[in-house]
Amino acid sequence: MLRWIVGLLVVIVAVGALYWFGARGGWFGVEYDAGVIQGKTIPADVIASRVATTARDAGDTRQILFGDLHVHTTISADAFQGALPLLGGPGTHPLAEACDYARYCSALDFWASTDHAESITPKRWAMIKDSVRACQKVAGNDANPDLVSFIGFEWTQVGRTPEEHYGHHNVIFRDLDEAKVSARPIAAGDIASASRLAAPINPLVPLIDFPHRQTYFDFNKFMSLTRATPACDDKTTSDELPGTCMEWAAKPGDLMRKLFDEQKLKPLVIPHGTAWGFSTPPGANWSKALLPSEQPDRVPLIEVYSGHGNSEEYRSWSDVVTASDGKRSCPSPTKDYIPGCWRAGELIQEHCLKAKIGAAECDARAAKARQDYVELGSSGHLSVPGAMPEDWLDSGQCTDCFLPAMNYRPTKSVQTGIASTYIDDAGKATRFTWGFVSSSDNHNARPGTGYKQVDRRQNTEAKGPIDGSWRSLMLPSEEIDDENPQSRSIPSDELLKLGGLRTREVERQGAFFLTGGLAAVHADNRTREAIWAGLERREVYATSGPKILLWFNAVDKAGAKTAMGGRLSATDAPSFEVRAVGAFKQKPGCPDFAKAGLDEGRIKKICSGECYNPSDVRAAIARIEVVKIRPQATKGEALAPLIQDRFIVHQCEKNADGSCSFTFTDPSYAAGKRDALYYVKAIQEAEPIINADPLKCERDAAGKCVKVKLCYGDYRYGADECTAPAEPRAWSSPIYVDYR
Repeated sequence: MLRWIVGLLVVIVAVGALYWFGARGGWFGVEYDAGVIQGKTIPADVIASRVATTARDAGDTRQILFGDLHVHTTISADAFQGALPLLGGPGTHPLAEACDYARYCSALDFWASTDHAESITPKRWAMIKDSVRACQKVAGNDANPDLVSFIGFEWTQVGRTPEEHYGHHNVIFRDLDEAKVSARPIAAGDIASASRLAAPINPLVPLIDFPHRQTYFDFNKFMSLTRATPACDDKTTSDELPGTCMEWAAKPGDLMRKLFDEQKLKPLVIPHGTAWGFSTPPGANWSKALLPSEQPDRVPLIEVYSGHGNSEEYRSWSDVVTASDGKRSCPSPTKDYIPGCWRAGELIQEHCLKAKIGAAECDARAAKARQDYVELGSSGHLSVPGAMPEDWLDSGQCTDCFLPAMNYRPTKSVQTGIASTYIDDAGKATRFTWGFVSSSDNHNARPGTGYKQVDRRQNTEAKGPIDGSWRSLMLPSEEIDDENPQSRSIPSDELLKLGGLRTREVERQGAFFLTGGLAAVHADNRTREAIWAGLERREVYATSGPKILLWFNAVDKAGAKTAMGGRLSATDAPSFEVRAVGAFKQKPGCPDFAKAGLDEGRIKKICSGECYNPSDVRAAIARIEVVKIRPQATKGEALAPLIQDRFIVHQCEKNADGSCSFTFTDPSYAAGKRDALYYVKAIQEAEPIINADPLKCERDAAGKCVKVKLCYGDYRYGADECTAPAEPRAWSSPIYVDYR
């Protein structure tokens, strides 16, 4: 009998071990395909009506086309993780959904597939290319397609310190031909970087959520296959590598070399999320990216805004202070800004005094907490054990920016970038001359999510556990020692072991996710070639989601025009002309062509039952703001005096057609005798925007935030869309004026 019991126990242990290793290693899972595109070709008269409503400027033969150049499907590990049932997701969002969504839900003119290269195996890369080509085929390959589709990937670099950080870049190819697309996506860092995007699911999860067990098995299969793909030989040039390995590049310069020099390709490389504190460490700046070795001249565009927030605006306050010897410390608060590190000190001090520990000791512990926060970089919130997202109040936030990214990094803002200059020992200057675009950065295969403020959990990245039980398993609570409260430091190797997104402020971030923006291109026609030409010459602008129309030109004394994104030389400032037209107000539901092209179930599933459905009425443009920036002329020149946001503010009269226009010049340009650039922001009348007020601060008589109510992305907010009034806008690309 005893022998039988022992034998049974051995079998149980063996089966349990087999299950544990098998579930974690993906033995029981399968890999998904790209899905089936269901939408039919959109009728020509629908496309013709879109062209007619771009309201071309007088004498302008170009039309304005709208697209999204930053879209993820569940080929991205973090997107797959976000689609899991325990987070309220359906399991997968394949590429076919992105194609149907762009054509029928958001009614885009172009889009690009940009999944994270770190989780694109050779098999998945082939699947991406085939699916994007299939999307183009159904949309038409003639001179008037209903949608132009581009192949791309995201190079997703993250550094824990400013010295290590370069940030995320999308890489997009013009053509669909095999020879004109990279042989492999090129990932950031090394083979271990794949684990940064997501971690395998604990084998207990499929047992707890047994009806959805297969999805969890499939996710672990996905992660296992990702890690099993061999890394390419880093000593072999990109053009000589086989197609069976995953290629890696440590820095943007390496990425450029592999693509442009070794493979002889000419893609668009577009940085994004630059001021996004979710992954950008405090103190990060543009100095490394401007080095000639990083080839900044091959970066023509930058993403100003996305579903992760606005990265445009410069602020003079600092999230960290860096001394001449490289040591970092916590800055003091200003009237408009409380550093996250400072709030860490306040939290420890509050608990310390409550424990009746001496004031001097509490001051010392507060100082240590501030430094612990600084040393942890983007993981600074881990410095205070037991701190809840609400405890941080509005620390780290740009409280007067338009829909800013969480934990805003002003030294990596777009305005900081175009004001910065690298000057070498010979006096040669290097600068960015970006055009501006926006995108969704949606991870649910939904290009162009900003057309309506609906379905916050699918049209933004606001996700979380479906109930309190899952939350307690995913985010186990910890408590501060009330008798001996102290902050903590976490060594780099221990922080790395946490893996995935667990080192980020995921719950607090959920309140900052927005529906996405759009890239607008002035193009000669709807063809792939015309759209690409507009992108290359930077005749583009960004919107926060609505299809606002915008024109911005410089006009010299002879009447010659230079469009947005252009560059000219002058001793006297040219005149500038601006015209903007508000986006169409939306009707509920979907237009007839969408109902005819997709069945009701598909519309409900991927469009949330709501499509781009314009009325005949346009929203009003409330005002137009002009930004003037004078790039640095000497090493270390202070930025604050050089960046003149709201240089001119033109208040618009309300017109029936939603339009506003004016002209201006700058008499101070000639007197300044230095280079300058100008761009405009067309500000539309306010409307309810998802997560426009992410913190909902309660303030005391002095205006200090004393309590917040976060709009989580999980079960605690249910169907609440968490909207608040905000003013949608469009940002033109700058016109660069060289003093000559």
